[in-house]
Amino acid sequence: MRVLIVEDDPMLGMALNRGIGQAGYIPALATNGESGLDMVRDNSFDVMILDMNLPKMTGAEVLKTLREAPATKTLPVIVLTAMDGSAQKVKTLDSGADDYMTKPFDFDELLARLRSLTRRGNGQPSSVLQCGDIELDPDAKVVRKAGEVQVLTAKELKVLTLLLERKNKIVGKAQIETQLYGYNDDVESNTVEVTIYSLRKKLGKDFIQTVRGIGYLVKQ
Repeated sequence: MRVLIVEDDPMLGMALNRGIGQAGYIPALATNGESGLDMVRDNSFDVMILDMNLPKMTGAEVLKTLREAPATKTLPVIVLTAMDGSAQKVKTLDSGADDYMTKPFDFDELLARLRSLTRRGNGQPSSVLQCGDIELDPDAKVVRKAGEVQVLTAKELKVLTLLLERKNKIVGKAQIETQLYGYNDDVESNTVEVTIYSLRKKLGKDFIQTVRGIGYLVKQ
């Protein structure tokens, strides 16, 4: 899952970037509202963490622009701000924010809210993802095939999570690459194919279908 952090405080921004990366997500950091919007337009993100007191464009202006554009209208946004008070919270949620946290905050709670938003966005009532005899608990990072635990690499886990979240839908190679690499990372040409091959060896050769020229699919 790719997470865009829009935060102008350098220490907090770097701490969030590091912590979210260590939690298994792919973070990117923007230090002002204008650059945050540019990054959203040029890249695919699953969630935005948005400060409100930002230079160049305020968080409220960023949120308004996101909700007016068809491509970003449904992008989940967690507002993380020092601005408290119920009136401010109500106003921000009514403006299109999906969640609201005030600083100082508990990082574990932030991660829980990230998980909740992505489950909601993918129509999952719980965190466990399942297809056939394959089960994935993304919180615990545990995969089972017919009840037996399978050991997956970090790349395999990211690809499997994406395919299960989009079960019965074709996922393109470029979309998988955005899960595997950070914002400024160099993409290796055969990483997706190698990872899919390895997953098939562990989970069954027919579990992941290839849709030639388009992408990959797991089907219930």
